[in-house]
Amino acid sequence: MSSLKGASFKDRQSASEIARKALLEKFQARPKSDDPVVLELEAKRKEIADARAVRNQQREREKAERLAKEKAEAEARAKIEAEAREKARIEQEFAEAKAKEEEVELKAMIEAEKKAERDARYASRKARKKERKQELDRRY
Repeated sequence: MSSLKGASFKDRQSASEIARKALLEKFQARPKSDDPVVLELEAKRKEIADARAVRNQQREREKAERLAKEKAEAEARAKIEAEAREKARIEQEFAEAKAKEEEVELKAMIEAEKKAERDARYASRKARKKERKQELDRRY
């Protein structure tokens, strides 16, 4: 297999050596950890990280407050709804009791009317009997 460039082993070896040296120079050109520029960048990164942590804590605090507020509102709504259901139940029971009472009164009135009619029939029958008896007594 021949290379496209026609490079020999020596060419490849020298290219590899040049690349290794360039990589070493790049690594050595990197500033040390006690360099003021590196320290300044680290300080800025730390400051940014601290600010991010503060913002995250603030967000978490706001979220907890919002959730607590929503929970309190939900509990208040549930309490109001429960009170409304209880009020509706009491009103319904009152209406049912009133309807039952009216029904009882109506039945009592009907019974009283029936009794009055029976009493009137009985009194009229008694009066007729008495009248017949008096007629018979007058004739004989």
